[in-house]
Amino acid sequence: MRRRFFVDQVRNGHAEIAGDDARHLTRVLRVEVGQRYEISDNRTVYLAEIETARKEQVIFKTLEKLPVIEPPVRMILCAAIVKFDHFEWMIEKATELGAAKIIPMVSVRTERGLDKAAPKRLERWRRIGLEASQQSRRAHLPEIAEPVAWEDVLATAGSYRYALDENSTRPLPAVFPVERRTDDSVVLMVGPEGGWTGEERGEFTAAGWVPVSLGPSILRAETAALAALAVVSAAWLPAGVATLEH
Repeated sequence: MRRRFFVDQVRNGHAEIAGDDARHLTRVLRVEVGQRYEISDNRTVYLAEIETARKEQVIFKTLEKLPVIEPPVRMILCAAIVKFDHFEWMIEKATELGAAKIIPMVSVRTERGLDKAAPKRLERWRRIGLEASQQSRRAHLPEIAEPVAWEDVLATAGSYRYALDENSTRPLPAVFPVERRTDDSVVLMVGPEGGWTGEERGEFTAAGWVPVSLGPSILRAETAALAALAVVSAAWLPAGVATLEH
């Protein structure tokens, strides 16, 4: 299976990777002229051949466009910010599972200090999304938004909006629509380590979010987020379509 890399743009059939990323390709992966890889400009995927492989510059020549395999449904993850090592792991795995957008949010029980430090982590989080996208051979990068306030998260639009809540008795799969469309968007909201407050529950219910459960166990925030993404993706997957491990 060929590796896939993201490039800023493809112009006149050529694309360039420079700087630290090029050094990684030449020093660590030891790419060479003539080798073929897949590249994406976040719109189209190409089969490409390396034309130049220098210390700080790798140039690809595109050979042909490749089919793009899209996730079965657009998934948006609204995740309360938790300890950064756990949150970064969540971003990595949510990217692998096909989340189209990840919205870090601040809730009542978000640990003190994390909300103020989070904006400084945004570039790192987007880098994690890039690397996870290349590893999982996505065609498009996830959008990782700037941290937002609770009120803004409540207004997030989607065809279906589910709030993961340990107090709910409705299993997530039980609330899925009978007819599922590829142009649906599913928004999942997961709380902080301390869980939702009663006031937050009242607010997201009043705003039209459906409280759902992932079972009797109390899950860590990052575990709940990833389990929910996997359940949604599988539920919207057309019958007879198999997934491949890369």
